[in-house]
Amino acid sequence: MRVHIATDHAAFDVKQDLLARLAGAGYEVVDHGAAELDPADDYPEFIIPCAEAVVADAGSLGIVLGGSGNGEQIAANKVTGVRAALAWNPELARLARQHNNANVVSVGGRMHTPEETWEIVRTFLDTAFPGEERHARRIAMIDAYEASGKIAPSA
Repeated sequence: MRVHIATDHAAFDVKQDLLARLAGAGYEVVDHGAAELDPADDYPEFIIPCAEAVVADAGSLGIVLGGSGNGEQIAANKVTGVRAALAWNPELARLARQHNNANVVSVGGRMHTPEETWEIVRTFLDTAFPGEERHARRIAMIDAYEASGKIAPSA
């Protein structure tokens, strides 16, 4: 599976650790930056291209990192077709995939140890969307709103 990843300065070291772990686990990783540690960089310039790449690359998933993960999740979710979830533990990562078919996970690099971050990411990547009707219906409602600006009530 191809995995797109991005961060700013706040989780640069976390991203470097994840790159090694992901490669060791056999993932094909595309790094969207930051390429160097620059305390003055701005996360949208890395996160948005990463999110766009996930949408353009069918079957891929994304990882966005920052200090808290909040801004990165917000930025990723501005890209049409992205369902980014901020995950604080493996259970939230699993539920994001199972219930929301999230295609991007956001993690706060300052909030977790490298081992905790890896467990969150690994759980997200290893969990499939089972396609249960109730979850698929809700995702379709969100997609319809994203396309039309209108929410249609369920039948």
